[in-house]
Amino acid sequence: MPHAVRPRTLLRPGPVPAPRSRTPRVRSLIDADALRVLHRAARVLLDDLPQLTDRLVAVLEEQEPAYRTAGEGDAAATWQEVHRSLRHSISSLLDPRGARDGARRCSWKIGATRAEQGLPLDAVLHAFRLGGSLVWQGLVDETSRTAPEDVRLLVHVASDVWDFVDEHCTVVADAYRQTERRLAWRKENRVRLLAAALLDGTSRIADLPEAAEALDLPEQGRYAVVAVEGCAGAQAVLAPDVRAHWHTGADTDHGIVLVEGDAAAIVPDEQPPGVRVGVSGTVDGLAAVGEARRLADTALRLCPEAGGTVRLTEHLPAALVASSPDLAAALTERLLGPLAALDPAEAEVLLDTLATWLACDGSAQRAGRRLYCHRNTVLNRLRRYEQLTGRSLSRPTDLVETTLALTARNLLHP
Repeated sequence: MPHAVRPRTLLRPGPVPAPRSRTPRVRSLIDADALRVLHRAARVLLDDLPQLTDRLVAVLEEQEPAYRTAGEGDAAATWQEVHRSLRHSISSLLDPRGARDGARRCSWKIGATRAEQGLPLDAVLHAFRLGGSLVWQGLVDETSRTAPEDVRLLVHVASDVWDFVDEHCTVVADAYRQTERRLAWRKENRVRLLAAALLDGTSRIADLPEAAEALDLPEQGRYAVVAVEGCAGAQAVLAPDVRAHWHTGADTDHGIVLVEGDAAAIVPDEQPPGVRVGVSGTVDGLAAVGEARRLADTALRLCPEAGGTVRLTEHLPAALVASSPDLAAALTERLLGPLAALDPAEAEVLLDTLATWLACDGSAQRAGRRLYCHRNTVLNRLRRYEQLTGRSLSRPTDLVETTLALTARNLLHP
């Protein structure tokens, strides 16, 4: 007599084969006597369904820790699930065509529900095979009890019983995996929405605890945002062991970075060619990440096209200009506009001299060496600029405005 439960080693690893479209052989290939024996035993099992359910639940709790835990949480729900599944299975033996759709819907719902609950797929498939074993053993036992001479006829339906079990294992696996993918997408999308809201500065205070959990970052802490362009793996721009959550965009990736030490150390100065990195200053808490993102974007605009790292705290005057393009354009026109009347080459010489002189801390001697000309030539060009613009480079206010105008020009016309 076959055992009541198939050994777990019969479970096949990997994806369950796709369900086969077929007309139940049991109704076409077995003789009337075998069909009569099957129906007689199946009706008894159906009448004894509560006791059969109790037996299967007990076996599941003994052999499957996951079901044992599920039973502890909601024993009634597990019992009802097993009862429905067995009822559909046995009903399918009596009326394969009429009961098929209902049985498949029941199995699909079990697979989807167990995926939502996080029960391992292997445990769910094992439960279905245990159920198949129990039903088969019940058919054999009932026939042996009432008509031992008919047991041999059940051989004709054995393959059909196990084909049914395999088909429903496939249904369960498909439902489980589809639900798993849907849940993963929903979780990923939720994480993306939460990160986007933080970076946009539109996150609600009530959502901050959820965002912190989803991003695996503390709600309170020091944060910086890193904006990156030109890098396929943005995490690579950070120093090792820096905790961050990356939000990818069409052109720019943003990293929400937990600053646990020196803020300047989170991003190395050297980056691969073409990789542009803008680093914000630090802010307190996830609630302020939106402001840090705006600062990081400003720093990124200051970064040369050839690549490099720009920390906003080291370029505040330039950042001030870059943050207001309209005002930057107006400042450039007011301070440098008069040079437009000159020949372009002459205007370029004056501007280059002015920028070099400023870079040399106002030293005409050093500027001349850098420009390969005499210091007096430098001074003459500076005076020419003052005459054209009406500005005095010895006046602090004019000097500051001129410096900002040159910065704005470089940003507007790199």
